[in-house]
Amino acid sequence: MGLFAVAVALALFAGNDPGTVTLYWPPHRVDISLNLFLLLMALVFVALHFALRTLSAFFGIPQQARRWRLQQRERAIQAALLDSFSHLLGGRYIRARKAAELVASLEEAVARSGETLSYAERLRTLSHLLAAESAHALQDRNLREKHFLLALEHSQARDALEMRDGVQLRAARWALDDRDAAKSMEWLDLMHQGASRRTIALRLRFKAARMAGRPLQALEMARQLTKHRAFSEVAGKSIVRGLAMEHLDGAHDPVQLQRAWDALEPAEREMPDVAMQAAQRLLDQQGDAATSRQWLLPVWSRMQEQPEALSLAQKVRLVRTLESGFGAAGQAPEGQWLARIEAAQIANPRDAALQYLAGVVCMRLSLWGKAQQMLKQSLAMLQDAGLKRDAWRAIAAMAEQRQDTAAATEAYRQALVEAARS
Repeated sequence: MGLFAVAVALALFAGNDPGTVTLYWPPHRVDISLNLFLLLMALVFVALHFALRTLSAFFGIPQQARRWRLQQRERAIQAALLDSFSHLLGGRYIRARKAAELVASLEEAVARSGETLSYAERLRTLSHLLAAESAHALQDRNLREKHFLLALEHSQARDALEMRDGVQLRAARWALDDRDAAKSMEWLDLMHQGASRRTIALRLRFKAARMAGRPLQALEMARQLTKHRAFSEVAGKSIVRGLAMEHLDGAHDPVQLQRAWDALEPAEREMPDVAMQAAQRLLDQQGDAATSRQWLLPVWSRMQEQPEALSLAQKVRLVRTLESGFGAAGQAPEGQWLARIEAAQIANPRDAALQYLAGVVCMRLSLWGKAQQMLKQSLAMLQDAGLKRDAWRAIAAMAEQRQDTAAATEAYRQALVEAARS
């Protein structure tokens, strides 16, 4: 129908067209119809158009050949890069290194040919980094350093700045593998502030601090990693608790211990193991017993509010630490602590550890009758052999003061039995 419509239109408008075109070329004159002139002009236009396209294609053959060669080289580079990655992941490190070196050589060949890849610097950085990673896996430090320095050099280019952080992170990890924590920290310190707060950088800094024996710095990293959910809540608390105790163990006098305690966060000070470790170390260093009991107060309050919050071992350790503080020379128990212990013992009459502690406090205050009564009551319920042994020893000491030799001998015998069990 379209063809019929075109034919009808041509017949109507072109069939009866009386127009003519006259061309003068002295001494000649050519008369042709307007329709024929228009047809000839259209044919000339089409012929010129195809002629120009033919010439353009002919003169563009060298450019197309260069483009084709560049495309083939790019394909070879991509194939070698994929081979390097696959070999590296598969543990074939020699093949991975050779493939990475092939990528670098192919890119250099492209540059020598006069062509320029828009991602040339990033490609060079990545290829040398892959080669360095493969050399590191093979423990070839010389070759690793060679490729690493090249990768670091190329990462300084403007279009490869985003890869500099990756190069520095790999250097920090390699230093950790070499057990060189100081070098690892140096590389991490060179990173800009935004990159140094990334999770992977925090993990590396945490490991480096642990390796370098810097528990306070490792503790700070553990806090941030837990905040960023790099550690689970349970694992984070366990790591923080261990590092806090290690930090406290590094203090060698009461002044250093007080500084170490002040460096901890409130939540860390309320951890039972941390508070008891700090209090016991303060007592071991002949520090102020009142201060140690002040550190233990949150743990004591927690035990009273939630009796199941502390395990048996933690409860025994708390009692031991308080007992050590009450027995320190010139460190008489305060009235507030006496009231706390008495109230706790009355509220939990079947708690053997509290009965034992109340008996020890009464003994320190020379309340012999009450002390003996509470210690004997605790013996039937105590599960810890060490506390039983010390309870019998305390009973034996009080019997000696009464000059009751038989009772003292029997108490010492029971203490020996419990000592053998523990």
